[in-house]
Amino acid sequence: MRHIKDIPNNRYKIGLYQWNNKYIIKVESGLYEQTYKIEQYEVSGPEEIETVVDDPFIEAITEKFDSMHHDFQLSLKRNEILF
Repeated sequence: MRHIKDIPNNRYKIGLYQWNNKYIIKVESGLYEQTYKIEQYEVSGPEEIETVVDDPFIEAITEKFDSMHHDFQLSLKRNEILF
């Protein structure tokens, strides 16, 4: 996987990668990460990918991270790993 660039964001570490004829947007937040893939032929280039990372997309990412954290915490408690 080839790192193309980091996409600036105040809340998350967002990296843009290229692998296997796809662009990959990787969003990291502490213990969790989300990845989004798009075929290279679907966009004109990396610059167009940056436009995808707009405020509504970041809001949706935040909701998913919150849900991931909630689900993980419930599982840890349910399995008596966390008390």
